[in-house]
Amino acid sequence: MTRINEKFAELSAKNEKALITYIMVGYPNESATISIVRGLIKGGADIIELGFPFSDPLADGPVIQNASTVSLNNGTKITSFFKIVKKIRNETDIPLVLMTYTNILYHKGYASFIAEAKKAGIDGFILPDMSIEESKEYIESAKNMADTIFLISPNTTKSRIEKIVKISSGFLYLVAVYGTTGIKTGIQNYTLKAIKEVKKIAKGKIPIGVGFGVSTPEDVKKYITAGADAVIVGSAFLKLIEKTPKNSLEKSIASFTKSLKKQTILK
Repeated sequence: MTRINEKFAELSAKNEKALITYIMVGYPNESATISIVRGLIKGGADIIELGFPFSDPLADGPVIQNASTVSLNNGTKITSFFKIVKKIRNETDIPLVLMTYTNILYHKGYASFIAEAKKAGIDGFILPDMSIEESKEYIESAKNMADTIFLISPNTTKSRIEKIVKISSGFLYLVAVYGTTGIKTGIQNYTLKAIKEVKKIAKGKIPIGVGFGVSTPEDVKKYITAGADAVIVGSAFLKLIEKTPKNSLEKSIASFTKSLKKQTILK
């Protein structure tokens, strides 16, 4: 079992769902990234997505785009990213997922990149622009090394969801809203319906995580009540980081994380 599989099994035994948190490595800087991760862990995050900045982040809204730009301007390279991952891994065994774009892996070679990421302590990958039609080499390179987490949306067809379920591992990422990350449109009925439909199609083969536009404990509660196995929060953390003084980061992040995590514990 992978760390991600083990985490979902552990949570199931405790009658809990997963809180998955996203941050951008190198935002606002490298040392702050470590403080932020410590805050996430103290607050009870179950899985942490670590963003690696990309110059053309198609799936990301303005908040994550800004964090990506700041990180790139700070000089974040893949070597420094992996050094940070190793520092995190020295402190915790929490599952770590790398979220970036396909070209980053393709440029270095899928097998080489995934092996290096695994050695640093990465457990899985989310590549929003990786299509299932072009994923064969990526899937083969990640086999027995790391989980491949694919995205679906509320309007993905049943036959396509079935194909994506077959090649996904770790969890399936259901995009809650039409559009980019961080767009707050309120919880839509089509999303709640999609959670139920996707769960039927997946037949318990893989956990379903819901993300994009999730920003409050109330959002988390509604998605968990609708049947999500995990809720993913990203832009809300980046907004909090932007307005929080560095010496208060760990404490503020821990407090916010705790408020979100509380809603994943089933009564």
